[in-house]
Amino acid sequence: MEKYALSSDGQKIYYKESGNGTPTLIFIHGWLGNTEWWEEQKEYFKNQYHIVLMDLAGHGKSDSSRQEWTSAGYADDIKAVAEAVDPQEIVLVGHSMSGAYVLEASLKIPKVKALLLIDTLKNLDESFTQEQTEEVLSQYRKNFKYTVENLLPQFLFAEGTPPAVKERIQREFLQNEPELAINALRPLYKTDFNLLAKQIQVPVIAINSDASPTHLENNRKYLKSYDYVTIKGVGHYPMLEKPEEFNKILENELKKLV
Repeated sequence: MEKYALSSDGQKIYYKESGNGTPTLIFIHGWLGNTEWWEEQKEYFKNQYHIVLMDLAGHGKSDSSRQEWTSAGYADDIKAVAEAVDPQEIVLVGHSMSGAYVLEASLKIPKVKALLLIDTLKNLDESFTQEQTEEVLSQYRKNFKYTVENLLPQFLFAEGTPPAVKERIQREFLQNEPELAINALRPLYKTDFNLLAKQIQVPVIAINSDASPTHLENNRKYLKSYDYVTIKGVGHYPMLEKPEEFNKILENELKKLV
């Protein structure tokens, strides 16, 4: 069923729910993503859990007229949906940039029992200077289409990434207005997520691609309870690239948590 929740700044946040069971799993896409990225998970888990898929502001069917783009704003989008569905217990599943925002959201939502991070926050000791941030964002500003088609693939895709997934991601990225896309990404580089990580009391488990290393000890300096599982032969979108294997890993990790 398709619905909207109202975020703290009045943006309408689109979500849909299905399935039954406890806890409620709220899936949050990465940059320029949408609820459709989680369709395979929705189908797989519908008889085990209450499933909520949502679009952050600036993405999918949610409002995109936000005046100031911040990590707190994204966290409030997640909080608004969590409060609208009002479950007993919640597990937040955040992919890519939303890994950072589920950390922040979990501090605002008492019912969150665990966090699942998908190919994100692989090294909490890694940080970006303002110059590095502007350099990244300026590439998109200079030529959005060229950057999406020629520079991004080396970071997002692996040798084993199915061509259909590459084409889909690039097509969806290019449907966005470049300036909105840049504004939507900027908060990721401007927030000190280590400060947030130190406040997290719930278990955090990551499912990470083997395309780049995960720094376990670095992350455990900040997160009280952190572990990860590797899914091999995929790029940045394991839930799209190898959905069956991804679902089995996710199912296994959920059983440990709940």
